[in-house]
Amino acid sequence: MKAVILAGGLGSRLKPLTQIIPKPLLPIGESSILEITIQRLKSSGFKEIILAVNYKSHLFESYFNDGSRLGVKISYSKENKPLGTAGPVKLAENQLTTPFLVMNGDILTNLDFAGLREFHIKNRADFTLATKILKTPLHYGVVISKGETITKLQEKPMIESEINAGIYFVNPEALKYIPKDRFYNMTDLIKRLIKEKKRVLRYVIKDYWLDIGQMDDYHKAQSDIKKRFFNK
Repeated sequence: MKAVILAGGLGSRLKPLTQIIPKPLLPIGESSILEITIQRLKSSGFKEIILAVNYKSHLFESYFNDGSRLGVKISYSKENKPLGTAGPVKLAENQLTTPFLVMNGDILTNLDFAGLREFHIKNRADFTLATKILKTPLHYGVVISKGETITKLQEKPMIESEINAGIYFVNPEALKYIPKDRFYNMTDLIKRLIKEKKRVLRYVIKDYWLDIGQMDDYHKAQSDIKKRFFNK
């Protein structure tokens, strides 16, 4: 099984750390974010990894080489210019001939990747989007009314939202909808596939999931690793 990991971003929100080291190579505990992901993919049966790189791509190649140190085969898809989150996958089209995984390189998760693949295949999906249900506190009291009469006050309720978790399982036929050499995101591809009436499904992640987008997230990841919360 093959996986494409999107690791070409600048990681601007984690500066100054990312001025020296690309975000996916930042350490979490004793390993980098990306190394943790690759090890989990390997344990789920993914033996071929394509790293889609751009910013400081030479550091990825120096760190992982051909992947043999981790027991997987790693190759590299290099952007000459920013191509979004779907454009880099298009670059690797010739290598993707069976259903494959795509995920952002800054995600820490213990998702059962094999389970996601099984869901995708079993349900004959063209594209499966992994989602996560997050509960976020609203920092205001909410007024519920009927006409001019207030019927209830809710103090800082939790807002529940189902979000795009940045992990996808894709049939190779979907790649024909990604334009060549153009900035194009996975969300653009999803909208196009829906428009084309393709079978686009959701897979809700019930496991640990963290998008390391900002400094607070990075600190949380470090804390969760130390508490072994991530491995539960």
